[in-house]
Amino acid sequence: MTQLEELVRKNRSCRRFHQNHRIEVKTLKSLVNLARLSASGANLQPLKYILSCGSEINERIFSCLAWAAYLKDWHGPEEGDKPSAYIVILGDTEISKTFGCDHGIAAQSILLGARENGLAGCMIGSVKRKKLQEILKVESRYEILLVIAIGKPKEDVQLEAVGPDGNIKYWHDKDKIHHVPKRNLNDLIIECIE
Repeated sequence: MTQLEELVRKNRSCRRFHQNHRIEVKTLKSLVNLARLSASGANLQPLKYILSCGSEINERIFSCLAWAAYLKDWHGPEEGDKPSAYIVILGDTEISKTFGCDHGIAAQSILLGARENGLAGCMIGSVKRKKLQEILKVESRYEILLVIAIGKPKEDVQLEAVGPDGNIKYWHDKDKIHHVPKRNLNDLIIECIE
């Protein structure tokens, strides 16, 4: 296994963290720098970022997020398990009206960088955007695209093959291990042309 493959395997959505593990602003800036260096459609670079590592504002951001839709009886991290930091990815509508997949590319770069530095994160798209915009006093020219929760991981995430029933829903076992079914590579490739 290559180092990159190992890093990608480790880079799972993490939803429980050591909340008391402090993350410095310089760490968040270094992660955003990875996003800055990443590809951007037409090289427009329309993404902007809000960084938060303060407990008071983190709590307010947390109130705007929905966690793990497949886990119906789990409503997100409890006190002590919440993220230590957030990166809010914004699209600047004065640069572009659409953002394509730029924020996905940026988020993946941020999360890979976090994982390489012993941290983990979760890309969250289920956001109460209007409420968060008010909390963060985000100008109307910016569209909230994603929120990335960052912290020191407190949970074990295991990849496994999708079962014969085809169910791809992630789940927790009694030991709080997070299981993530992944489709077989041969099921994804429609054709190999040589």
